[in-house]
Amino acid sequence: MFEIAATPTVEQRQIALYWADEAGKTATPAGHWLVIASDLLKEEHASLGRAAEVLVKLNIGMAESFIVGWRAKYKYNVLRPVTYVQMTMNSKWVPRVLATPPFPSYPSGHSHQSTVAGMVLESFFGSTREFTDNAHNDRGWGPRKFPSFMAAANEAGESRIYAGIHYRFDITGGQAIGRCIATQVRGLKTER
Repeated sequence: MFEIAATPTVEQRQIALYWADEAGKTATPAGHWLVIASDLLKEEHASLGRAAEVLVKLNIGMAESFIVGWRAKYKYNVLRPVTYVQMTMNSKWVPRVLATPPFPSYPSGHSHQSTVAGMVLESFFGSTREFTDNAHNDRGWGPRKFPSFMAAANEAGESRIYAGIHYRFDITGGQAIGRCIATQVRGLKTER
């Protein structure tokens, strides 16, 4: 993490900024996935019932992942990489791409939220569904094409490494939370 964040490639920097989803500047992480889902539903001219089912399960999954993830953040209270590096290696080091959020590191919110979103969307649209992400077209950062929902979800998690604001175990821990919650949400029965 330290080496990547100290000298990110141009592509890594672009990925970190693309998935930053900072409140007040762009859609939040959850909002980013809602733009993706909305675009897919419009593209297929989904019925109201299908749209409701997709959006309900997507939002339940993302909400639950944040409840579990934020509880874990304050239960484990892991220092952010910048704090650890400054305490042990280089007191002047700061990540080059994004400012570090003012809350604990583990688990990565982008990872659990994106994993649950990717898995819920693949349950409706398929695991090999290519799609175009238009969430940041208004900023000139898109559209971006992805070969699958999980490819996008994994990139969202990796973006936090590139930004220097998470450790690898934050990402894998977040993904585990997302998989667990998505499995439960995908099994919910809805009536149409």
